[in-house]
Amino acid sequence: MTEQISLQADVPTELGGKRLDQVLAQLFPDYSRSRIKTWILDDKITVDGEIFNTPREKLFGGEVVNVETSIEAPREYLAQDIKLNIVYEDDDILVINKPMGLVVHPGAGNPDGTVLNALLHHYPDIINVPRAGIVHRLDKDTTGLMVVAKTIQAQTHLVKALQKRENFTREYEAICNGTMTAGGMVEKPIGRHPTQRTHMAVHEQGKPAITHYRVAEKFRAHTRLRLRLETGRTHQIRVHMAFINHPLIGDKAYGGRPRPPKGATPELFQMLREFNRQALHAVKLSIAHPITGEMMTWQAPIPDDMVAMTHVLREDTKANPNIDF
Repeated sequence: MTEQISLQADVPTELGGKRLDQVLAQLFPDYSRSRIKTWILDDKITVDGEIFNTPREKLFGGEVVNVETSIEAPREYLAQDIKLNIVYEDDDILVINKPMGLVVHPGAGNPDGTVLNALLHHYPDIINVPRAGIVHRLDKDTTGLMVVAKTIQAQTHLVKALQKRENFTREYEAICNGTMTAGGMVEKPIGRHPTQRTHMAVHEQGKPAITHYRVAEKFRAHTRLRLRLETGRTHQIRVHMAFINHPLIGDKAYGGRPRPPKGATPELFQMLREFNRQALHAVKLSIAHPITGEMMTWQAPIPDDMVAMTHVLREDTKANPNIDF
């Protein structure tokens, strides 16, 4: 399935002297710069009837540009009847509350059974949107809120907002190892781990990454946190918290192994041993609607396993008021 794209516009004189790719980005803001560049290189752009296939070609102003192309839909993904917890939906976007264990996008080891496969089933037309409208991802065992674009226009605007860090706020709830006394910020670049290729790590050749955190509740040997992302690197919160020696409970990949404090109640000892995922939940999402511009906010209840862990940590703290870690 393909979507035919036919666009035409006059180049304003005030854009004279700018490069072709820059002019097109301003004339057709519903499409990403990378997509526009591809169109140029694939001979899909004409200026006054002549093919222009060099992004750096400068225009004078007053020309007529045309785009005649099509967008190929991904064909390798299956539509699968997988239940989605829809928090909000309109003609342009939908917001889901992703459960534990559900992968967002097919990949190595997870060829199907993902959020993308579910979207193709419930919204067949979303096949015409790149990545089935997925704008950002959550790890397989991270729960919480995600926004999905139902149209190319909505996706382009959301991706731009995310890249510019404007009107796109993601907040998380987490429980980490160790007692933290105050909030702060971790600003360390993140890239692929040099030896463990499925892991990420802090290193200077990585991409910029910023995580803000504040203390929501302190226990004897653990801390409940609220975190806000400025950037969205793979495993960002998990990597940053491990870097400052406060890995998330249950995050075995980044050092969050069970660490029961001295004199831990049997309930806490058991729960720490059996907690089978990183204690991380995307609790709040705020965006400017990609079409109307209206600011919108959603919140997702803390999942039962993290609620139970918090309760047991509180009870352990009450039972051992004078015993530190």
